[in-house]
Amino acid sequence: MTESEQYIQEYIQRARAAQKEYEQYSQEQVDEVVKVIAKTVHDNAELLARVAVDETGMGKYEDKVIKNQMKAKVIWNHLKDKKSVGIINRDEEKGITEVAKPMGVAAAITPTTNPIVTPMSNAMFALKGRNSIIITPHHRSLKASSLTVELINRNLEKIGAPKNLIQVLNQQSREHTRILIERADVVIATGGMGMVKAAYRSGKPALGVGAGNVQCIIDRDVDRKDAVEKIILGRAFDNGIICSGEQSAIIPAELYGEMIDAFVQNGAFYISDPERRSKLRDAVFVDGEMNKGAVGQSVQRIGALAGIEIPSDRRVIVVEAEGREDILGREKMCPVLTLYRYDSFEDAIEIARSNLEKDGKGHSVAIHSNQIEHIEYAAENLDVSRFIINQASATSAGGSFFNGFTPTNTLGCGSWGNNSISENLDYKHLINISRVGYYQKDNKVPSEEALWG
Repeated sequence: MTESEQYIQEYIQRARAAQKEYEQYSQEQVDEVVKVIAKTVHDNAELLARVAVDETGMGKYEDKVIKNQMKAKVIWNHLKDKKSVGIINRDEEKGITEVAKPMGVAAAITPTTNPIVTPMSNAMFALKGRNSIIITPHHRSLKASSLTVELINRNLEKIGAPKNLIQVLNQQSREHTRILIERADVVIATGGMGMVKAAYRSGKPALGVGAGNVQCIIDRDVDRKDAVEKIILGRAFDNGIICSGEQSAIIPAELYGEMIDAFVQNGAFYISDPERRSKLRDAVFVDGEMNKGAVGQSVQRIGALAGIEIPSDRRVIVVEAEGREDILGREKMCPVLTLYRYDSFEDAIEIARSNLEKDGKGHSVAIHSNQIEHIEYAAENLDVSRFIINQASATSAGGSFFNGFTPTNTLGCGSWGNNSISENLDYKHLINISRVGYYQKDNKVPSEEALWG
């Protein structure tokens, strides 16, 4: 056995021992454990936000505080009344009784862009299903993720929960991660596509995410001031680091000038001339890929990288694309929003489709509209897993108190994004269900005529 295999095996053994004990917990005991996870992050939101920003150099402290608090609240609110122990459903009509069973040991690969709330939510979902979990964070956020789990474990110890229900690998390597995901019972991969693909190659059930590139379509009938405020809010939040953040705004051609004015009034710095657009493009993308030095950076820092001086009161850079092939139509994990003009609504859908083919197919589209027929036309013609209507996508696609999406930090993108789920990750994806089928003697067998006539 190699050193790496021995290292991971020790984690797995501890996790299995903890899970076996935890498997005997009642629903009330399980929910107490899950509540402690959320409450710990909520109560330590400021500390954890500061550590995350200082360690990763990405995002905004104030926004991370909000994210830590709100995600803890909304996910716990979603989970607290759900059954995940024993009999969870009886369907008298079909004669089916469902019994929840744990999967065992979950392995979670978590990103440097969300080093607090992703480990938190993955742990909440895993433990809601009476599993244990081993988290392997990105090497650039090891301190933040480890502190998160350390604080949670201190509070779990106070309520007598089994030790080692939640563990973090304290040494980072590709080999460690490879062995971990091969030996766990289920894998959650949130982050770069390389790790997501590795998770699917592990030979174990895997739940991954795809790239984001949220297209925002602004309809003609909408309150344009409200739409712009929400788009700016979403694009600026946490310095644009969130995968569900707004990436492009697709605007009616005759309203373009009016909308630019609204963007500027809401804190945008507008770039339209070819020279500065070229400088910005070269700063955000290097050799056709997102510049890692631009990820999660402020507008002013992005401007400095591009050699463009941007006033301190600007929150987002908005730039008009140079045609549909412009690389600026791809995902930009920084507060840069690309603008397009459209004539017909069908044209707007085609612009969005073109950009999604570059990046983000399967993820999300934001639509600001009051026309149901337009919203449903988009839903029928664009291949994404979620459509966010009249909301800031960055803070809503992952679930909120004001929509019905499952609150999470792991957003599945379906087969379009090479994922196994096309919905938001939930505890239900981390349980096995045994189904008891009772004989139904009164069921009617259809006649040949009823079947084939």
